[in-house]
Amino acid sequence: MRVAYIVKRYPRYSETFIVNEILAHERSGLDVRIYALLPPQDSHFQDIISRVRAPVTYLTAKAERASPFWKLQKNVAAKYPSVWSALGMFPEASAREVLQALELASFIHKKRITHLHAHFATTSTTVAQIASAITSVPYTFTAHAKDIFHNDNNFDVLKEKFSHSKLAITVSNFNVRYLGEELHISPEKIKKIYNGLNLTDFLFLSPFQRPMKVCAIGRLVEKKGFSDLISACHILKNKQIDFTCEIIGDGELKSSLEQQIKALDLTNYVVMSGSLPQVEIKQRLHQSAVFAAPCVVGVDGNRDGLPTVLLESMALGTPCVSTSVTGIPEVITDNETGLLAKQNDPASLASAIETLLLNSELRLKLANNARQLIEQKFDIDINAEKIRQCFEYQPLKPSISEESTL
Repeated sequence: MRVAYIVKRYPRYSETFIVNEILAHERSGLDVRIYALLPPQDSHFQDIISRVRAPVTYLTAKAERASPFWKLQKNVAAKYPSVWSALGMFPEASAREVLQALELASFIHKKRITHLHAHFATTSTTVAQIASAITSVPYTFTAHAKDIFHNDNNFDVLKEKFSHSKLAITVSNFNVRYLGEELHISPEKIKKIYNGLNLTDFLFLSPFQRPMKVCAIGRLVEKKGFSDLISACHILKNKQIDFTCEIIGDGELKSSLEQQIKALDLTNYVVMSGSLPQVEIKQRLHQSAVFAAPCVVGVDGNRDGLPTVLLESMALGTPCVSTSVTGIPEVITDNETGLLAKQNDPASLASAIETLLLNSELRLKLANNARQLIEQKFDIDINAEKIRQCFEYQPLKPSISEESTL
């Protein structure tokens, strides 16, 4: 088997889960090739990027001239005559997506690709879907969060991606229920497989003696709930709790969050550090008594699926406070593997953070239980094997008698 991974950008600072997955495949001996629709934009990348052996190809991102586009189409048609009818199946696709699908089809033939896998049910899956229709090479994809929750999604097109795929993976039981109940996706088309970690990269350290520090990590967007965290820090300050809070990440809400910190007179308590390399993030987590992930459902319907950094914190031994959004209660059982606060409720969040800051024995108990859970359910080598089984999955075909009744 030779698998093409189709992603929107590669590498991407926030997508360690894709790199973990590819590395696990490579350790198993799977031949992986990466096809990215766009070049990277980030200033920092994960240190584990250097371990990836898979070659990376950047597909053409601009469809500006008709003549090269037409030439590519004819070249692909020489190998796959069905290209003409296949392209007619995707009237919603953009010119760039069609161009990149044609390029990908050419690479499928040249590199003898036997399976396509895309991450996120957006443009990367569209390109995989079109290339699959042209070449008859099957595709799977992993659906995460914004790609299935955001109100701006074209849900009719999204449903077709599931129906045409060999199988679709998603990252939590919550997502499985949502896809079945809200989008009426057939259960036979969905497989829940958690994102995973290479646990040898995550050294567990006891949180019994840690500085009175809260750490939060993520893109500065609404669904991360950082505004609630800053409000919670204001409550802790007024209660004269001796603590500091570091928010690591960058994004569109940076200015408004900085203004909130200033307006609440929290500049001596809350610091925003921007994006940091993963090795420094691990150091910060090991130096923190609490990791806070105050996730919320945004006004646009957007929400986290199951934040990878939450899993990483649990693996490292940093006790977590989060909310009961989407798949988070599948890893944070209140008072067992972490503490759950109410979403959009700074007072509830402040109370949970205070409890962990002041109770070292509870921190140790939660951290030990959390690490055990991560080892049981989030080992990337085990979970990547389940993904490879999806690549080889053979959907049941109806019997002759069933076909005759259709």
